[in-house]
Amino acid sequence: MSYVGVQQKAQNKICSFTDLHAWQHGHNLVLDIYQITKQFPHEEQFGLTNQLRRAAVSITSNIAEGFRRQGPKEKAQFYRTALGSLTEVQNQLLIAKDVKYIDQASFQDIAYRSVRVAKLLNGLIKKAKTVSV
Repeated sequence: MSYVGVQQKAQNKICSFTDLHAWQHGHNLVLDIYQITKQFPHEEQFGLTNQLRRAAVSITSNIAEGFRRQGPKEKAQFYRTALGSLTEVQNQLLIAKDVKYIDQASFQDIAYRSVRVAKLLNGLIKKAKTVSV
């Protein structure tokens, strides 16, 4: 069994950031970004490859940090930061497609999955705003 969702399956409730669907889908997106960027030209190692990877990791890192914050405003701020990093990833994927580092089919697939993460993040933001301390 993978690390993702272990606690949720054991207790059927959210106990860890890894139980959040936004984190789970975001984590898969990070893994996909790492796979895709392995195929980028070597000269992009410190350019687009590094930028994409750092922005992708920032998504799940901010979800994790927001999960542990107590106040709804703090939680929402970290989730909004994650959404900002996701938007950065989406922009960089467009660039990668336009310079022909990824093909149209791969771009459409990962772009679709990034939109799913965005929707899940928007749900976390909305939920954080409605929860009182």
